[in-house]
Amino acid sequence: MKPTLAIGILALLLLASPASAQDSNTATLDTAKGKVLVDDKGMTLYTFDKDTGTTSACNGPCAQNWPPMSAGANPTAAGAWTPVTREDGKKMWAYKGKPVYTFVNDKAPGDVNGDGANGGTWHVAQP
Repeated sequence: MKPTLAIGILALLLLASPASAQDSNTATLDTAKGKVLVDDKGMTLYTFDKDTGTTSACNGPCAQNWPPMSAGANPTAAGAWTPVTREDGKKMWAYKGKPVYTFVNDKAPGDVNGDGANGGTWHVAQP
């Protein structure tokens, strides 16, 4: 098969199967804490021990320091990623059933300053 034909077929396949927002906005990154999930800006994602199942316990001031990973208005679940509804009615992403957040004190992609914060209740989200 000619390379241009193979590239054309690949492009058609990609266009024919649209990815959900979280698929295109998350990835993994090697950090000081190992491989972690990151958002589309390369910022580390975290899980919170006080969350119960897919219910976020981080609201109000907590969510100002630990912004939930927004899922937009009409998210579609894909693989390990599912949208969950927050206390305020907004949607956020959960990975393997755990809501995920960023941390305001992470200033650059790959920072992991929130791991172990608040008495060890915050953890980097790992694939």
